[in-house]
Amino acid sequence: MKKSGKSALAIRFGAAALSAGALLGAAQSAAAADWSDTSIGYRYGTQFREPFNPEDISKNIFNLTHASGYKYGTNFFNVDFLMSDKKDPQNTGGSGAQEAYLVYRHTLDIGKLAGSDIKFGMVRGVGFTFGFDWNTKNDIGYSSKKRMLVAGPTLMLDVPGFLNVSLLVLDESNAPVGHPNRYTYKTHGMLTAAWGIPFGDSPFSFEGFMNIIAPKGKDEFGGDTKTETNFDGQIMADVGRIAGGPKGVFKLGVEYQYWKNKFGNDAGGAAGSGAFAKTPMVRAEYHF
Repeated sequence: MKKSGKSALAIRFGAAALSAGALLGAAQSAAAADWSDTSIGYRYGTQFREPFNPEDISKNIFNLTHASGYKYGTNFFNVDFLMSDKKDPQNTGGSGAQEAYLVYRHTLDIGKLAGSDIKFGMVRGVGFTFGFDWNTKNDIGYSSKKRMLVAGPTLMLDVPGFLNVSLLVLDESNAPVGHPNRYTYKTHGMLTAAWGIPFGDSPFSFEGFMNIIAPKGKDEFGGDTKTETNFDGQIMADVGRIAGGPKGVFKLGVEYQYWKNKFGNDAGGAAGSGAFAKTPMVRAEYHF
């Protein structure tokens, strides 16, 4: 199988992201965060799916999340540690596979940079988002080593809480088991939304994200990739507020994930039902 090299576009994209990161570091060293929220969390479900695996998989997931804002924009960081049951085995056999998945996004507020807010209709701000995804997994079938750079414009909508919608360009590669040379997919796009919206003055909120990811050309095995849809939403309750204790510290709720054509694999093709996950979960978070 022929491996595709890093395109000139991808090289420029990577250089731009690194340069922007350097500028961000310099800017943030001169300005402390105006606000921040850090949390550890846990979620559990019994109906996770993996492409080419027809089984329902149980997973325990622990996460560390940080969000903060400063004069010119916002940061978001999340790392999930996912532990599967034996239906998603490790590549060394025995117990279930383990995975780490890290996401970082930074959004520069163009209006704040220009010294004049950009507002129109339902839009309260316009930004430019860049960042990366990184993962590693030790499952027997694939053993993903994903690396992905993202960049593109963001609209910040005028709603209670927040709702950000972005159109991002993705430069993605992987080096799974049996493919020692990193394989780069076709540069592709993603329409993505992230939100955290309170239910009025109640202690409940609707939180989550949705990604619609365009096909990324051929996969490592020469097959066509498909449009990927990943919705993940949570109804969360502020338990401390309900119990008369500290607000915004401990949250408990339910979560649902709808993930069709997972990782671009065709759920109607060889990847089968494992590429189409419909997963209810329970979720708990401690904020500090």
